[in-house]
Amino acid sequence: MSRIGKLPVTVPAGVDVTIDGTTVTAKGAKGELTRTFPEIMTIKREGDDIIVERPNDSREAKAYHGLVRTLIANMVEGVSAGFSKKLQLVGVGYRAALKGKDLEMQLGFSHPVLVEAPENITFEVPSQTEIIVSGPSKEQVGQVAANIRKWRKPEPYKGKGIRYEGEHVRRKVGKAGKD
Repeated sequence: MSRIGKLPVTVPAGVDVTIDGTTVTAKGAKGELTRTFPEIMTIKREGDDIIVERPNDSREAKAYHGLVRTLIANMVEGVSAGFSKKLQLVGVGYRAALKGKDLEMQLGFSHPVLVEAPENITFEVPSQTEIIVSGPSKEQVGQVAANIRKWRKPEPYKGKGIRYEGEHVRRKVGKAGKD
């Protein structure tokens, strides 16, 4: 049995979790998230805890057990505290600014890059070279951050590009010159 799947998900104060069969809805200060899980799992609430059980030992049930529990835990944490990813712009002339709710970046192209903020996602720009993507859904925050990073991935020769905070870019030695 999954060790993670056995653990109950504790619901903090201020978060309302509704379970309707295999559909789980979490409401909190940061927003509302709804997700439908496979019929293989049994999801129930006991007091302040959410328990995920698998009715049989089929291979598919074993595969989903820990995943379903983790997804529910992420929903509960997301609506109570939220998630965020920090990005850094490294390169001469690379900068970011907010334009309303949207993000406008200068990345060395002949035109500025405009990234529209999806629903439930907010952008913050504490400095011209830092971007913070935040929201209640861990998956959505990660995907939006990855889409922004795709505009200019860090390159190994000069280290320029958009990188996650704390990401280490291995530098390569350039071509050796003639003597």
